Amino acid sequence: MSVPREDRERAAELRSAIEHHNYRYYALDDPEVSDADYDRLMRELQALEQRFPELVDPGSPTQRVGSQPVAAFGEVEHRIAMLSLDNAFTEEEVRDFDRRVRERLPGMKTVEYMAEPKLDGLAVSLTYEGGQLVQGATRGDGAKGEDVTANLKVIRAVPLRLHGAGFPRLFEVRGEVFMPVEGFKKFNAEAQKRGERLLVNPRNAAAGSLRQLDPRLTAQRPLDIFFYSVGFSEGGALPQRQHELLKALRGWGLRTSGEGRLVKGVEGCLEYYASIAVKRAQLPYQIDGVVYKVDDIAAQRRLGFVSRAPRWAIAHKFPAEEAMTVVRDVEFNVGRTGALTPVAKLEPVFVGGVTVSNATLHNMDEVERKDVRIGDTVVIRRAGDVIPEVVKVVTERRTAQAREVRLPERCPICASAVERLPDRAVARCTGGLFCPAQRKEALRHFASRHALDIEGLGTKLIDQLVDNGTVRTPADLYNLTLEQLADLERMGEKSAANLIEALQRSRQTTLPRFLLALGIPDVGETTARALALHFGALEPMLEASAEEVEEVPDIGPVIAQSVHRFFEEPHNRQVISALIDPKRGGIHWPVIARESAPGSSPLAGKTFVLTGTLQDLTREEAQRLILELGGKVSGSVSKKTDYVVAGADAGSKLKKAEQLGVTILDEAEFRKLIESASEGS
Repeated sequence: MSVPREDRERAAELRSAIEHHNYRYYALDDPEVSDADYDRLMRELQALEQRFPELVDPGSPTQRVGSQPVAAFGEVEHRIAMLSLDNAFTEEEVRDFDRRVRERLPGMKTVEYMAEPKLDGLAVSLTYEGGQLVQGATRGDGAKGEDVTANLKVIRAVPLRLHGAGFPRLFEVRGEVFMPVEGFKKFNAEAQKRGERLLVNPRNAAAGSLRQLDPRLTAQRPLDIFFYSVGFSEGGALPQRQHELLKALRGWGLRTSGEGRLVKGVEGCLEYYASIAVKRAQLPYQIDGVVYKVDDIAAQRRLGFVSRAPRWAIAHKFPAEEAMTVVRDVEFNVGRTGALTPVAKLEPVFVGGVTVSNATLHNMDEVERKDVRIGDTVVIRRAGDVIPEVVKVVTERRTAQAREVRLPERCPICASAVERLPDRAVARCTGGLFCPAQRKEALRHFASRHALDIEGLGTKLIDQLVDNGTVRTPADLYNLTLEQLADLERMGEKSAANLIEALQRSRQTTLPRFLLALGIPDVGETTARALALHFGALEPMLEASAEEVEEVPDIGPVIAQSVHRFFEEPHNRQVISALIDPKRGGIHWPVIARESAPGSSPLAGKTFVLTGTLQDLTREEAQRLILELGGKVSGSVSKKTDYVVAGADAGSKLKKAEQLGVTILDEAEFRKLIESASEGS
């Protein structure tokens, strides 16, 4: 049925009123009506929309919580990368930052900065088109994030439509989602009454809440947001000062921190830091420092970026909070690369707003340096306000019952031998091809382009194959059937057939590629090739002692020991046997002509550095040509570099080569050298 005009007009009036009150409450922190009056308006609008479904508008405030659960988040590519900030922990580092800024802005003796609290939450971006929210995403890795539009819509402080006028036609605004301290405490108190799992801390609670697949669950969490910058904009000018930009955002209904302040010079920054440090405990949300941004946006553009951080901003972090507790035990976690990390099991202690019962000891060097023992009283710090670590032992409280921490001889996950090489802080499980803790990483490396190059065997597929128990070692890959693969999520028959074909192609490889694929610690492409050319076949390598491996050119005692221990581990030998068994893995390679060993090439032992873009060769092809002739490829230029191959847009490596007097080759000269060396070898 048609909607009466008075009801249509009333719905529009109610939406306008609710949006106005949202703006007053969230953006200005100056409500005009009571919560009861606000709820009355919302209920009236809901009743109208239920009676006349034609009135339902995606931008209506009633639609914040209405989306159905999603299977998975989509991917969003940020048009302008969401970069992280460099950190400063001392006054000296802040002064150095200010000095660098002034040096790059000649004539500016005193720089104005916008100083703002650094919220401890989750960075997000929201895109508005024509004033309407069209997309929201997490920061992710800075280049790509997850589409969490539906979840962001349930946060009351996120305007579905912008307020006022003057905003760009299309623009992306950036902010931080957080959970207020009181909301966190209240949520946990209610969850405890219901016997449900408690949230760990406000920061993790915010991140986890925003990544709920069901927006209705996100809506139950007391989330809030502050906006602090704009990523990109089209169709409209923005203020050219950071403090004016924040004022404009507030005017459009995008809430900003009320604690920001425009300050002059480094002294103003440090005074602001001290004042916020005093207020920190009374703030209704958690912060872990303050951020200083050059206020002049034109100056920001001149300063630019370095690596993954802007030169015009820095985060001044607060010192980590500390507490004392007792080490009840020490366990060892095995990481994806086989590294064993000692973890202190603690008497639970509240530090930095979180109850901590585990703390990292990093590695055995740290355990020995700090002389941590089981039963010791220790000082715990939340490093960077996130990762708990043991700072020091309170030795005057040590008892006679304190026990030394001993590195296990066998991996706690797979029982393979544990290896700790001389001069190495990290101990590792030697069962790289077998250990469940290393399984996914071992398979990813095995299938990578420079190893067996199994096209189509990506991270998500490996995760599925390992998680469902189909693949335990690389050898199991060659037992996969078309039916097994086709039944997997997002595969289908064609993709499955393509992967079976790629696995078949990978059976024909080279010995250096096979050695690289095994993931032997410290063995890269150059070392794998040197091993293959020295031993000529796999069998003598398997039986070689550490001393015999050390006879390979450019292999020292540490790598030799690593190679020997890897091949000595029975679990690894079982997997290798399965991989080369003609009836199982069936991997094979041509016999290596020993006369082609590196020593016979004019380029044997020569070190090359590749920089810039080559026209006729990829970086990988050029590297392969060098390695085949016994040369080495390095990532940095030094006095030991023999040649720098410079393509188009070569950068700092070319300049350093010129300074050191290293021979520089263009692409034509490089090809000529390679051809000459090939003929002479």
